[in-house]
Amino acid sequence: MTDSDALHHSLLTVDTHIDIPWPDQGDIGQDTDTRHVDLPKLRRGGISAACLVAYVGQGPTDDVRHAAVGRQALEMLDAIGRAADTGMARICPLADQIEAARRDGVTAIVPAVENGYAMGEDLSLLAQFRARGARYMTLTHNGHNALADSARPSAALGDSAARHDGLSGLGREAIAEMNRLGLMVDVSHTARSTMMQALRLSRSPVLATHSCVRALCDHPRNLDDEQLDALRDCDGVIHITAVDAFLRPRDIRQQRPVTVADYVDHVDYVARRIGVRHVGISSDFDGGGSIEGWRNAAQSPALTAELVRRGYDPAQIAAIWGGNFLRVLRRAEAVAGQPA
Repeated sequence: MTDSDALHHSLLTVDTHIDIPWPDQGDIGQDTDTRHVDLPKLRRGGISAACLVAYVGQGPTDDVRHAAVGRQALEMLDAIGRAADTGMARICPLADQIEAARRDGVTAIVPAVENGYAMGEDLSLLAQFRARGARYMTLTHNGHNALADSARPSAALGDSAARHDGLSGLGREAIAEMNRLGLMVDVSHTARSTMMQALRLSRSPVLATHSCVRALCDHPRNLDDEQLDALRDCDGVIHITAVDAFLRPRDIRQQRPVTVADYVDHVDYVARRIGVRHVGISSDFDGGGSIEGWRNAAQSPALTAELVRRGYDPAQIAAIWGGNFLRVLRRAEAVAGQPA
């Protein structure tokens, strides 16, 4: 075992965004060739905690579809709960539970919801998500929903450039309810206007759980310098994600594969601009994430090796791999206990 491997396996590490296959989610306890993440791969890769997301794709915003996707999100969260009931893993909605799971030698599973479309126009669903262990909700996906505008309007759904000019009135109510419940606000996928409004409204720091840096790759899903500065000012975190299209422009991707070094370039950029305190790690495995050197969860020590090579010290690496996420999680827990 190399020194960087030993360091990696000594850390509390969190991958903040992993999709689950649906509807045939299978057995996460089995090592498979078909998925990037399962419990054996997480353990081999030294991943202490994994945020597994109930993702619903954007569709029409009508009562029938809203009811259907709400049911689907609840079923997916129930499936995540069953998948964790293996003895090798544990549902851990709280920061202290994540730390306890690591001490006990089991993988912490942190459920989440991707796309506020899942709640439709029914705020009461947020409490149901939280009751099933969810700790964050991504406000949008690709396409505008009833809550907010997306960074990528959907032509197939007839989206204009903006539907709400950021957050709708319902979206503002949703953020207040999420704060009350301790459900963190995830601004990945959102329009710039949505993100900046959410930062101002949320009483707890917001996260971008799977985004990259626009200065390095000009993609609408990435955050520009002003957005990064605003994230710093609210004490939030951007978790760099391993989707090659967000890491390097198309012309470079055509010349060579996107690598772990390209990934850590984005970590470096954030650390230099707004500080190590505001950057973290996500893969988006089984949802599009996969780069040369980090094709599955078992290969996660490669990121730590690259961080060591670039001169990050153990405390900084610990913050990037999990400490920053736990800080924001604890803040959300504290805000949930305070009057609005």
